[in-house]
Amino acid sequence: QVQLAESGGGLVQAGGSLRLSCAASGRTSSISGYAMGWFRQAPGKDRVSVAAISWSGLSVNYADSVKGRFTISRDNAKNALYLQMNGLRPEDTAVYYCAATDSYTNVDVKEKYDYWGQGTQVTVSS
Repeated sequence: QVQLAESGGGLVQAGGSLRLSCAASGRTSSISGYAMGWFRQAPGKDRVSVAAISWSGLSVNYADSVKGRFTISRDNAKNALYLQMNGLRPEDTAVYYCAATDSYTNVDVKEKYDYWGQGTQVTVSS
């Protein structure tokens, strides 16, 4: 069982930056064996993939809407996952979730993920 907790959300103006973090804890707190992903859910919309990263960090995947602006990274020694978000836009406003899956396949599919955090709110004002 992996427990995940996001932090770093907040209110930022368009064009600004935020860095989200996801920390793992629990009886089996290591994320090193998991592929990890960031998802977001805007009000009234489905939860969608933003980015994913393999357990080694060597493979990454981004949604087209965030390519070139967001960067996913991980530090397995610290049991942490990050999402650097630059050039934020009002349409990036959503609750952001981190999640873990045991396989780096179909990583943009939320049903693939076994463990989820509670989410952190990101609001971008125009």
